[in-house]
Amino acid sequence: MTMLESGLSVHDAALRAEAAIEPDAPHTGGVKKDTQVIAIYGKGGSGKSFALSNLSYMMAQQGKRVLLIGCDPKSDTTSLLFGGKSCPTIIETSAAKKLAGEEVRIEDVCFQRDGVFAMELGGPEVGRGCGGRGIIHGFELLEKLGFHDWGFDYVLLDFLGDVVCGGFGLPIARDMCQKVIVVGSNDLQSLYVANNVCKAVEYFRKMGGNVGVAGMIINKDDGTGEAQAFAKAVDIPVLCAIPANEDIRRKSANYQIIGHPDGEWGSLFAELASNVASAPPRRPTPLEQDGLLGLFSPDETGGNVELIPATQADMRGGTFVSKPSLEVVYDEV
Repeated sequence: MTMLESGLSVHDAALRAEAAIEPDAPHTGGVKKDTQVIAIYGKGGSGKSFALSNLSYMMAQQGKRVLLIGCDPKSDTTSLLFGGKSCPTIIETSAAKKLAGEEVRIEDVCFQRDGVFAMELGGPEVGRGCGGRGIIHGFELLEKLGFHDWGFDYVLLDFLGDVVCGGFGLPIARDMCQKVIVVGSNDLQSLYVANNVCKAVEYFRKMGGNVGVAGMIINKDDGTGEAQAFAKAVDIPVLCAIPANEDIRRKSANYQIIGHPDGEWGSLFAELASNVASAPPRRPTPLEQDGLLGLFSPDETGGNVELIPATQADMRGGTFVSKPSLEVVYDEV
């Protein structure tokens, strides 16, 4: 029986036929474009902004032209880079300029330190707008400012990974980047977010997208191994493991850059910079919830809890007697 004979419309039949076609494998060779645009995702508090500030600084010290763009509504990506100072965001600057009847200039929103260029897209105040829509508006303004004509070696996009819909999924959904990097630690919640990002990449691959996952940065690594096991399970490499170290924690909290070539942690970020530059985009194999829980001991996650179905009697706090339905059922002719 054909799809049309089964009662599907021509439009529905065409959509199903298209969905059944397996997409091509992701590009695994060298990146062809002169500028590598890399989107970095991680759970809030996972340390992605810390890692990116130091990564971008190290890349600049290696002679690369680097643009760091904060795409998290918290607008904290560039804080560490600028010693705790917050820079005006594109969204708030755009709103102020519009009220004054003026155009936004690049010098209003982009700032630099030791060769790193950086800016924040920003977001709306709590309860006053959609963060994802703010991201979209920010990129529209960047295009007007000449984003596609800037001659950078690397553009690093710092995205909140807790949400991968709307504007937050823009680089993956619209092929705005060549590859994605996830940041996580040896805890279930950050790996849950990393796995969700891998699912988003896989979903858009099936929709015809070309973005792949280049690898994972493990932050606050205490050696327990869950993040390493996750990376192996979803088939992505570990680009760097930043240890859970008191010196790193203290300097990060005090907005200090530790990615200096001649510093104690210089070799760590030099290795990360090399791996980020060369890692090809891969098609991940995301885990189901049980697989994710399986990376941890049941004692740590509550994975040994069983699902016990509730009954109508349970819902009423007592007994329940089934009553006959008043629905009229007609005999088939």
